Amino acid sequence: MWELSVAWWELILRGVLTYFLLLLLLRLTGKRQIGQLAPFDLVLLLVLSNAVQNAMNGGDNSYTAGVVSAVTLVALNYGIGLATFRWKWMERMVEGKPTLLVHNGRIDERALRHEQLTHHELMSALRRAGCTDVAQVHVAILENDGQITVLPFRNNRDLHDEAKPRAADAGEGTTA
Repeated sequence: MWELSVAWWELILRGVLTYFLLLLLLRLTGKRQIGQLAPFDLVLLLVLSNAVQNAMNGGDNSYTAGVVSAVTLVALNYGIGLATFRWKWMERMVEGKPTLLVHNGRIDERALRHEQLTHHELMSALRRAGCTDVAQVHVAILENDGQITVLPFRNNRDLHDEAKPRAADAGEGTTA
């Protein structure tokens, strides 16, 4: 139970390599897959964790090997989180950048294709934000976490009201 059949440093190295491989694979699959898990995505994650287990432990199924692997993964995750907090270039490399999907009522088809989003998925996000038509959308952004942020145009009445100076603010034109 406590004896290792693989050197402790090899377990750490295997954990580090596996962590970065999975990080790269998940990063390459895109933001949509991370934020919107479909049933087949969940199955993939479950099977993937089992597939890399032996790569990490080198066939050593002892309790100690499991602890070394777990501590390695948690320490790496903490370190990556700290690095992405401190250095913006690292954040962009690990998490990516938000993607503009709609600008001024126009869909960026290239961005949809790149992020592997369908029109149905985009329209669903727009409807959740209260927009029934793309023409109502000032911007829609696919965030790093896979969520779509939608900022609708303000209606013309709001813009007209904001353009007018208020009598109380202007200090003129008020009579007592």
